Amino acid sequence: MKIAFINGSLSWGGLELNQVKNALWMQESGHDVVVFGQLRSRTEEFCLENNLKFIPILPHKKYYDFSAANRLRKLLKKFEIEHVVIRHVNDMSLCALAKYWGHSKFKLHYFMEMQLGVSKKNLLHTLRFSQLDTWNAPLPWLKSQVLNKTRFNPSNITEIPSAVDSSQFIQDLPKSLARKLLGIESEAIILGIAGRFDPQKGQLLLLKAIKNHLNRPVEVLFLGETTYNEGNSYFDELKDFILREGMSTQIYFRSFRKDIEVFYKAIDAFVMASKAESIGMVTIESMLSGTPVIGSNSGGTRELLQDGKMGFLFEPENAESLGETIEIFCQNPLKFSGEELRKSVQHFDKKQVLPQIEKRFQQTTSKKFS
Repeated sequence: MKIAFINGSLSWGGLELNQVKNALWMQESGHDVVVFGQLRSRTEEFCLENNLKFIPILPHKKYYDFSAANRLRKLLKKFEIEHVVIRHVNDMSLCALAKYWGHSKFKLHYFMEMQLGVSKKNLLHTLRFSQLDTWNAPLPWLKSQVLNKTRFNPSNITEIPSAVDSSQFIQDLPKSLARKLLGIESEAIILGIAGRFDPQKGQLLLLKAIKNHLNRPVEVLFLGETTYNEGNSYFDELKDFILREGMSTQIYFRSFRKDIEVFYKAIDAFVMASKAESIGMVTIESMLSGTPVIGSNSGGTRELLQDGKMGFLFEPENAESLGETIEIFCQNPLKFSGEELRKSVQHFDKKQVLPQIEKRFQQTTSKKFS
């Protein structure tokens, strides 16, 4: 199959990374894959590093960018693309217009990684969604959102997990060695958050929980970087809090690394402090690594942790509740075995997910371009 992955954003978070990783895995499965993205983006960098065909596109508006849609339509026709994959909602209008306006024959597939906010049943959303051939949700609660908040054809909604290469995380790496690789000489309990430094990720919430609502010493490892083009104000706020509260000796900052499995092996528990994470790939990665998760009792986190049966839950945006939950974890850090955690999320492994995607594409295979 000839498949195009659209990644029009300059950002580089879990959503964008999932998109290009899936492009790479589909290429490794024998498909003819093209990635469309902006020049000088991390998307282009990833494609160059991994021998993925990259086609540059200009920045486009979120809605009704007819000229950009027409350019994209011509490119898709030039490369005889049969299937187009989008993950970012900002690319949906562009691709829907390219399909509708040019009467194009490609099939358009949306892989949902962002939850729906308000109802999307109005005419404009309904018309845009009508150009999607499949809407693929990674979790049951996200699928129910589509059913309840849109007028999208239920027969075209499927539940397909977000793919992860589990082999990367199931490694026998001793905690002491993992910490040494990160330049950490400590035997204390270390909690970790991986992700961009952003108020939505809850790094400051964790610091406040430890400082104000926990009566035992623990340390924190932050793995991440600031959001591209959005400044360092939140990161500076974190550093100011740490300095003001005298926490410098117990907080570690490390940049993103390709061998992120070292991070999960170095910590005792992963903290998913986001208010309402739609899917939370880092939660899945942590569990695949056999590392327990302390997560916000909402959204995809609650579902992944099976309402507390496979992790520790606290009330969203509540530092006191988080502190109490950390205390519960510290009292029984081995409550969940690594084998239990890995088994609970094994259905996210790419070896199980990719055949589902291929089957879905085959069910909607378009005719050849004339």
